[in-house]
Amino acid sequence: MKKLDANFIAPRSGAAKSMVIFLHGYGANGDDLLSLGEEWAEALPDTVFLSPDAPDVCEMSPSGYQWFSIRAIDNKALEREKQMEKAVPVLNAFIDAQLQKWDVAENRLVVAGFSQGAMMAMYTMPRRKTACAGVIGYSGLLVDAAGLKGANIVKMPVLAIHGDADEIVPPRFLADVQSGFDAAGFNVETVMRPGLGHGIDAFGVMRGLDFSKEVLEK
Repeated sequence: MKKLDANFIAPRSGAAKSMVIFLHGYGANGDDLLSLGEEWAEALPDTVFLSPDAPDVCEMSPSGYQWFSIRAIDNKALEREKQMEKAVPVLNAFIDAQLQKWDVAENRLVVAGFSQGAMMAMYTMPRRKTACAGVIGYSGLLVDAAGLKGANIVKMPVLAIHGDADEIVPPRFLADVQSGFDAAGFNVETVMRPGLGHGIDAFGVMRGLDFSKEVLEK
């Protein structure tokens, strides 16, 4: 099994009591989202921030990485799920190793993803054995919403933020995130940002931080 490499920001207090893992988008790398950790570190001094490179070199941008192939999908939901499933064990192994390394409990973990990374976060975390503190999805979509009603699903608060001018992942998918998690009994908050394309704006940065503080302080 492949092992993920990750840069990190150590907790300012010197001892990790919580963890935030960022999952980057298609064609980017771990450094792309680690800047969020730099912005959040002062407000979360007991938190270690990690942002791994996805397991595969990006098929369309060799300087970056991908969680799964999009060439094989052709907009078919089932094919997307099959492609994602290849990366799930690798991501789970990374999460397990980092929680052990930093001696942090899973209920003190927030996983935040952007675009393809958001899809991975919203798919993977409810299917782990133990619930994390919360999941944040920026500009993503929900894969296999029906599966959230199945057995062995763990529940955590979910925050999803999307731009209404997103040209990559259509903004209509935000409603699917809301309805999918709602139907499965999750506590989900969705926010549509006016004028925002495929990205994270200042509101998204601050709401993500506030959400992380809320779920980690419980």
